[in-house]
Amino acid sequence: MTNNIRADFLAHGSKWGAQGFWVMLVYRYGRWRYGVRPVLLRKVFSFIYKVLYKFIQMITGVELPCEVDVGKNFTIDHFGGIIVSGYARFGDNCRIRPGVVVGLARVEDPCAPTIGNNVDIGAGAKLLGRIVIGDNVSIGANAVVTTDVPSNSIAVGVPARVVPRKRDDEPAPAWQAAQPVSGRVAVSEVAERA
Repeated sequence: MTNNIRADFLAHGSKWGAQGFWVMLVYRYGRWRYGVRPVLLRKVFSFIYKVLYKFIQMITGVELPCEVDVGKNFTIDHFGGIIVSGYARFGDNCRIRPGVVVGLARVEDPCAPTIGNNVDIGAGAKLLGRIVIGDNVSIGANAVVTTDVPSNSIAVGVPARVVPRKRDDEPAPAWQAAQPVSGRVAVSEVAERA
């Protein structure tokens, strides 16, 4: 538990006041208590966890139950309106922002998203249902994702559409190469370069 807490502290910029770190502190404690023996002592630690969980939920606006499987360097940017289902799973180096919901699409299907490594979830994004988000994915702000997103992609919009990430060795699209004319891009120039 202490190694995870140290890593969470570093992931949140080594700031004791980072509310995301507070959430992770309670989360790590909640996971740790499952290994406490004997059972009677674990019940005492479980009661303490439930009180801390509710307190941290009220002061940060973040709901991250200890049932969620979270990888290393999980970062909560800022705070407020973040709800993560206990059925969700996150890989390493994931980042979520305010207003994110990772949860069920339907109550009768208790399965939340499985999220890979190096995933950046923008403010207000909703990831719902039995979906898989691959590695190295960016979810745009306010996107609503209800289908799988392959690795090395970007998901944007409502409903989210998936576009592949541009590789470093690819040439820039024609519209980026166009020169501005009086503050605007000449459409004819773009057409000629394409």
